[in-house]
Amino acid sequence: MTPIYLDYNASTPIDPTVAAAMRPFLDEAFGNPSSGHWASMPAKAALDHARGQVATLLGAAADEIVFTSGGSEANNLAIKGTFFALRHKGEHIITTAIEHPAVLAPCRFLERLGATVTYLPVDRTGRVDPEGVRRAITPHTILISVMHANNEVGTIQPIEEIGAIAREHGIRFHTDAAQSVGKIPTMVDALSVDLLTIAGHKLYAPKGVGALYVRRGVELEPLIHGASHEQGRRAGTESALLAVGLGAACALAQDLAPMERIRAPRDRFWRTLQDHVGDRVVLNGHVEHRLPNTLNVSFVGMVGADVLAGLDGVAASTGSACHSGRVELSPVLAAMGVPERIGMGAVRFSLGRATTEAEIDAVIDRLGAILVPSTST
Repeated sequence: MTPIYLDYNASTPIDPTVAAAMRPFLDEAFGNPSSGHWASMPAKAALDHARGQVATLLGAAADEIVFTSGGSEANNLAIKGTFFALRHKGEHIITTAIEHPAVLAPCRFLERLGATVTYLPVDRTGRVDPEGVRRAITPHTILISVMHANNEVGTIQPIEEIGAIAREHGIRFHTDAAQSVGKIPTMVDALSVDLLTIAGHKLYAPKGVGALYVRRGVELEPLIHGASHEQGRRAGTESALLAVGLGAACALAQDLAPMERIRAPRDRFWRTLQDHVGDRVVLNGHVEHRLPNTLNVSFVGMVGADVLAGLDGVAASTGSACHSGRVELSPVLAAMGVPERIGMGAVRFSLGRATTEAEIDAVIDRLGAILVPSTST
């Protein structure tokens, strides 16, 4: 069957415009951006332009953007960098139980070094209670880190409210926006964040590049020590090639219309599934506060991997993992309180700019062949 890609939350293809912007830097402008001679000038100019493009998307200043190797490094820099810079003031960090491993793993690492971390619960829709954040604050809290939108279920967190609470208490606030940048507005002042993470391959840029927004005046201890690249916040010769790719992708991402366009086919997909199998399919995530491209559903009584195996040629993700022959529920769904009998059947379909109505119809037909017979017994 014709392959269909519905796993855009995992990775996006490089947009043709992005590829075209990068191409000259494969053959030309090879100089080190930090050198002071003629060969470095084109690379330095391209790096500066790309930094400005990323900053514009976020409503930030160019000097507040640090290029990284991706979202994981940006999250590690935000969390570890804050801990090492501020541990003389306190060692308490607040986060949530449904964060990406690129946030949870650094937090657990810091616990081994003396940090105290509060992992806040979420409700059945995957939302954290801002008042729960307020109650978790102590005199020793130095950082709050709450993702903007969840990668599995697409639930959008009340970042503006949490940001206001952080400001009220004078606590640094970080959000992992890897899934939200390019899908919904991510202006840093509106969100009241001090640190914000971008991952290039989530918004049609290459893998291996990302960025961390660092509000002016925010001190971070670098993860990578060496020369004074990125204003001393990340050592290592910058890649003009990758920066140009991220910058071009951020310029395209200013137009959110393509993301709004796919909300309608996503919703039609969900309604059709309900019509086909009724209460044997359950929505995971918030009905309204959800990324416009994300549909995470559970097929009750089934295993997500089995559903995907039957969807010949459809690329999507499951909400469970198989370890040593045993299927385990996704930690995100578990934290949301999704019963195991429901969560085991979870599948995440994430649409992208290139997704067509015909592709959605084809997936619905393939699902029908799997699901409808099982409901007639």
